[in-house]
Order: sequence, then structure tokens, then C-alpha cells
Amino acid sequence: VTGLGEQVHGEARAIIEGLFGIVPARTALSDDMELAFRAAFAPGAGHLVSAGTGSIGLHLTADGEIIRVGGRGLLIDDGGSGTWIALNALNQLYRRIDETGGPGAAATLAAELFAEIGGDSWDATRTFVYGSDRGRIGTLAQAVARAAEKADPVAIDILARAATELARLAKALIARAGPLPVAFVGGITTLHPLIKPALETALAGHSVTFPQIDAAMHAAQRARALFGTSP
Repeated sequence: VTGLGEQVHGEARAIIEGLFGIVPARTALSDDMELAFRAAFAPGAGHLVSAGTGSIGLHLTADGEIIRVGGRGLLIDDGGSGTWIALNALNQLYRRIDETGGPGAAATLAAELFAEIGGDSWDATRTFVYGSDRGRIGTLAQAVARAAEKADPVAIDILARAATELARLAKALIARAGPLPVAFVGGITTLHPLIKPALETALAGHSVTFPQIDAAMHAAQRARALFGTSP
């Protein structure tokens, strides 16, 4: 379950058991990141960084302790995530407009962002950012990637810094739990061709992979391992 904190496990378990008629002895709860970690590594065997709309890093120790870094939401950080990329792009664009009256070197970025937003007025941007679901903001990362593909220097710099932010999460896990292999998952890893090489460069000397994880399949496999297949 996404964002399921341990403090509500009891309540969540009761709801799930009631809805599906599952006996307590056959219920195991996990949040999405722990499940993704177990799909990538055995406990204690690596570090996982997930970068999509948000960003978070996780290490699960061999004895079951969870070490999390990042993952605090767009209002605090989520460095390197789709939302972080989008907000940094808007920030840099509007600062240029404030200072010079136009986008300047970010002209291509401006065109891509405003096309995605649906207009180049401040009202259009304000409505897009503040007038709808926050998760929608992260979709603008695709516009930043398109601008980078067209050699917009501001967009390229933002994506490079996004990789630095994601590498920071991995480095924090390495500092706290040891120099283990690092796996990056999530849509940002494939957003633009510069992301993966930048992560590998930032983490030179460490094993870095980009696995395709099927968390739902792993959940089914784990349930079967824990409880078997009989009713």
C-alpha cells in the first residue's frame, strides 16, 4: 500500500481483513517501497532509489530495519523527482521572464512547458499548478525532457541536477548502511538519455543498475511463500 506507515498497520489490516474476509494469520502488510526493495534485493543486499512523481531511497537491513532517505513530498524536497524537475523549470523560466521580460536562453523550454500547460499566460500556469491535483505538476517533466532533446541549455542543466539529487539519496544510504549495490527505479531514469550516465558517473566505484521491477508479481510471490496456496 502506497505511503502506509507502521502506525496505521493495525487499522489497515482490520479494514483489509473485513473487506476480503481474510483471517488475520494470512495477512501481511507492506508499503510500496519495501515491496519494491524486496523485488530488487534480499534484505541487507542493496540500496533502492525510486524516482517518479516523487523520490525516495530505502535500505532494508538483514534484520528487517528500514532506513529511508528523502520521500518527504514536493513541499519539502523530493529532489530529482518529476515534480522537482517541473518546479525547477518553472522557477527558472519565470525568473528569466521577471528579469528580462522574456525566456532568453530558455526559449525552447518555455515553448514546451507552455504547450503542456495549455497557454503562455501566468493565469494558465497558475491554474495548472495551483488549481488541480499536485501530482499533475510532475507531468511537466516530460516537457523539460523534450526541451533538453532540442538542446535547451536550461533544461539540460535541470536534468543533470536532477541526477545529482537522486545520486545524493543513494550516497546517503551508502553512508548509513554501507557500500552496497544501488538500484534506481521509476520513470525519471528513462526520462532523458543523460539521466542514467549521470547517475553512473556520480556513483563511480559503486554498482549501479536500473532494473524493471514488477512489484505486483513480487507481492503475489511473497504471499505464496508466506502463506502457501491452500485456502
